[in-house]
Amino acid sequence: MQTLATSDYIVFFLYFIIIVGYGLWIYNRKKKEQTSSNDYFLAEGSLTWWAIGASLIASNISAEQFIGMSGSGFKMGLAIATYEWMAALTLILVAVFFMPVYLKNKIFTMPQYLKQRYNGNVAMIMAVFWLLLYVLVNLTSILYLGALAISSISGLNITFCMIFLAFFAIMITLGGMKVIGYTDVIQVVFLILGGLVTTYLALNLVATEFGSEGVINGFNLMREKADDHFHMIFDKSNDNYMDLPGLSVLIGGMLIINLNYFGCNQYITQRALGADLKTARSGILFAAFLKLLMPIIVVLPGIAAFVLYQNGHFQTEMLQDGSVNPDRAYPILLNLLPVGLKGLSFAALTAAVVASLAGKANSIATIFTLDVYKEKLNTEASEKKLVNVGKITIITAMIIAVVVAPFLGIDKKGGFQYIQEYTGFVSPGVFAMFILGFFWKKTTSNAALFATIGGFILSIIFKFMPAFVDLSFLNPIGFAVPNADGVFEIPFIDRMGFVFLICVIGMYFISIYETKKGVQTNGLEVDTKMFKMAPSFMVGALIILSVLAALYTVFW
Repeated sequence: MQTLATSDYIVFFLYFIIIVGYGLWIYNRKKKEQTSSNDYFLAEGSLTWWAIGASLIASNISAEQFIGMSGSGFKMGLAIATYEWMAALTLILVAVFFMPVYLKNKIFTMPQYLKQRYNGNVAMIMAVFWLLLYVLVNLTSILYLGALAISSISGLNITFCMIFLAFFAIMITLGGMKVIGYTDVIQVVFLILGGLVTTYLALNLVATEFGSEGVINGFNLMREKADDHFHMIFDKSNDNYMDLPGLSVLIGGMLIINLNYFGCNQYITQRALGADLKTARSGILFAAFLKLLMPIIVVLPGIAAFVLYQNGHFQTEMLQDGSVNPDRAYPILLNLLPVGLKGLSFAALTAAVVASLAGKANSIATIFTLDVYKEKLNTEASEKKLVNVGKITIITAMIIAVVVAPFLGIDKKGGFQYIQEYTGFVSPGVFAMFILGFFWKKTTSNAALFATIGGFILSIIFKFMPAFVDLSFLNPIGFAVPNADGVFEIPFIDRMGFVFLICVIGMYFISIYETKKGVQTNGLEVDTKMFKMAPSFMVGALIILSVLAALYTVFW
């Protein structure tokens, strides 16, 4: 691997100065004499629609997308883009149905919603869970994978990269959500610009390899040389069916995974919770448009690397411990960039990592400060005290992540798989608890606890069931397929759907039984008028849905 040249470091240094300088300018421009906790954590009323949308994408896209999804593009092709394209549909659903409920009921944190809708026990259980998950799974994986990617490109020590990324993110996060939101706009510009440069180079390399030139010719050649990498829906005969099982990526577990991530996740919803409904919806719609663009940046380079590899290139570079490691595809392509442009793509990757770290750290601080510290440890804390506790929490969480990340084996599992595996144990139950709590007033607190605890237990049972039960009898109906070891198991995405369905059925019967016994519930304020959409939002949503329909029709 090459390392960065002096001009690359200059480009990167300029990026660093722009982000820090702009952050300081925003902080001083929007600073109030007395900052409230809601203003600090949520930037209440301060973020524009374009800042909300850009910040959502900047926080969502990190090293696991650049490295992991490019690697998946190398391995299985465009089908992995379903995580991005289905997210565009999901964001529209969140904007239409979720945000009105949150904003109408003045919900600022996810545990607050659970307390208001169910009770304090449910809220505290989930607050503690989310803190552990965010710090020990999300923050650590973003930090470690980001440092690993940056280290492989720059040649810098991985520990130094981790400390630098953590320090950079802390500088942004300490300014509060206003600074995060507006600096994320610049981060997204670098992220998209640098990502497009890498995609341009990759497609042009393919064209040149086969005696042509230009990105259009490169794309057409990729489709010709790797047609099997441009199918969105797999059948059971495909080796990658276990990862993306057929139509489940459209109507089953994928929708549940995405709705839980984008609709019930403090890390994502926090950007919109401080805005009015029109601004929040517009920002989320903007994020949905950007989601359509993401596969061009994070998937196509991986497919290009596959075509070049099949034609004899990168035979040594793609190897790790004697076998091909798809996650090496993106760093290899970055190292082929010309001097200067490599610095821009390096800045794009850093922007993705730092923005995700800042967003995650702010969410950790918000939940701990408002849902744990203020609720249980110091109920009389002043606004200034809450803001200071939030800042201390940010620094503490980042230090913990730096210390423990190298010992979690994140690089061995793969970051995307690492996050999915651990969050997948609770995602179906959490989503069931949220969605029934929104729209069915009879849902009880015990039903919510069943979804939380029962969903977790069921997910573990489904995960480890193949070690004890032969599931081959489910193969003819498509519910179980052989994994890499030849053992029949239910694909991860399908498991999410099954557990969600069981949780919903269980919650229904528990709630019916308890309401008949006279148990009272805390229904939220919900009416059909809340879901009315502005004409401009409807037009934007229809455009996105039309583009999605066209993409899935062309690449089915």
